[in-house]
Formats: sequence, structure tokens, C-alpha cells
Amino acid sequence: QVQVVESGGGLVQTGGSLRLSCAASGSIFSLYAVGWYRQAPGKERELVADILSGGKIDYTDSVQGRFTISRDNAKNMVYLQMNALKPEDTAVHYCNLATTPLDNYWGQGTQVTVSS
Repeated sequence: QVQVVESGGGLVQTGGSLRLSCAASGSIFSLYAVGWYRQAPGKERELVADILSGGKIDYTDSVQGRFTISRDNAKNMVYLQMNALKPEDTAVHYCNLATTPLDNYWGQGTQVTVSS
């Protein structure tokens, strides 16, 4: 069982920045994928960014060029640097760690609110 804990959310003005952190209870070195998802009120959870085991990184179009996902295997941490934030980025952001394509572990989420 992998424990996942997110932190770093908060309230920020349009154009501001936040850095989300995700702490895993075990090693993330050999995970199939690590990623960040978000869910806005009334909407489905969507992928924001992920890193696959081979190093491939994907971003959803709406955050391309503004967000950066990274991982620190030595510290078992995953980060999401969010710059140039927009009100439409307001959502609960979740860290996801996948040991296989079918085995996923989620954190409790951290709220990001961007005021206009």
C-alpha cells in the first residue's frame, strides 16, 4: 500500500504561482507513472501532467508552458510548479502514483483557488 500526501495548495491571484508537493510513503523510483490530476466543482477529474516510467512527460493543453511536473526519486517526492495561474485552474488537485497501469493510489487532494 502506498500512502500519498499532497500539500502546497492555497489562494492566489491571477498570474501568481504555487508549488504543489506530493510525498509518497515508499520509493517512487520504479513506479509506472506519477502524476497530478484536478477536479473542479461540477466537472470530472482530469489529468494535469504525468511522468511515465520511461521519462515521458505529458501535460494537458490548458497548462502547457505554464506548469512543470518533476520528481525527486531520492526524496520520494513529486512536484507541480504552477505559474501564470488563471481562475480556470481553480480545483482540488490530486497526486496519483501508479505501480501498474491498473494500480493507482491517490492523496486526499489540495485546494487551489485562483482569484480574478
